[in-house]
Amino acid sequence: MLGDEADVDDMAAMLEEVTREIEGLELENSVLETYLERQQEAGPDGVAAARPMLQASGGKHGGGGAPSRPAKLAKLATNQKCEIATGVLQVKRQEMEDARKAAEKLVDTLKAVLEETETRIAELKKDAYEFKRDVVVGGESMRTGRTRAEKVSEYMDEKLRSRDLAVEKLKLKNATLKTSVSRVEAELKAKEETGDVLHYIDFHQLQIENKQYVAKLDGMNSELLTLKVTGGAATSSLNQVKEELAALLTEEERCNRDMELRQGLILKLEKDTAKARAQVAAERKIAKRLAQDEPQGAGAEGMPQVLDYVGQKAELFELNQVLKTWERKVEIMEMAAKKARSLKRQAQG
Repeated sequence: MLGDEADVDDMAAMLEEVTREIEGLELENSVLETYLERQQEAGPDGVAAARPMLQASGGKHGGGGAPSRPAKLAKLATNQKCEIATGVLQVKRQEMEDARKAAEKLVDTLKAVLEETETRIAELKKDAYEFKRDVVVGGESMRTGRTRAEKVSEYMDEKLRSRDLAVEKLKLKNATLKTSVSRVEAELKAKEETGDVLHYIDFHQLQIENKQYVAKLDGMNSELLTLKVTGGAATSSLNQVKEELAALLTEEERCNRDMELRQGLILKLEKDTAKARAQVAAERKIAKRLAQDEPQGAGAEGMPQVLDYVGQKAELFELNQVLKTWERKVEIMEMAAKKARSLKRQAQG
């Protein structure tokens, strides 16, 4: 049993190895067929170049006949395989380059068509807006409420004149472009004649440099966008600070006006208080002098009347009340003045 299992494993390994070899030979045959077809398309020179490959492969390929079956398995040499692989690789690269150029051309064409479509749409929107403004609304008759025919005719004539001018400009531009193309073609022809023409490697180098410059330009654009965003934020902050400063200046002006008003009131109150105190002092002096001038031991006839005494007492009470009121007002105004001075110091600080 163990010997049978070992035989089965060996046969499976041999089968796998043979399968891999068959796949490799099929791939080599496919590459060789592609190479031979390309050489046949190239003409007699290509067939002559491929003849060693045919002889090495042990058959004939071309002229519409089927390849003969070799008597024994023939293989290509390593250098021949490398040559075939190099030729097929060049062909595939050329095909990829052609496909890339065709795709770029198609993309450019589609971009041009899209740009033209967007431009046309913008022109149509502009024409519709101008027609509505100049004809539908501006050409409406106030009497009948209908659009006047002369407005439509004038609008169409103006549009035709503008289109004629555009056509003339395009003709001039087309003639200029044709001249530029002719000049470039002449320069290319002169370069080809002198041998000073760019090769594929030169174009490839220019493409690499172009990509590098595009990458640098994208980086600079990103940096510019960042700077714009930073500048916008700084401008917004500056505007906010300016608004706060303007509010503080307005508050300072209001505080200054209130302080000046309250200082004026304080001065007025001080004057009124001084005047009231002077009046009270004068009344007290008069009362004292009257008391000193009163004769000692005077009879009832020389004594002041009770009503006079009561009246003077009432007047004295009223004067004391007025004095207290003015003193209270002075205290209030002094407190207000202190508060105003404190606000002014805060605003100046």
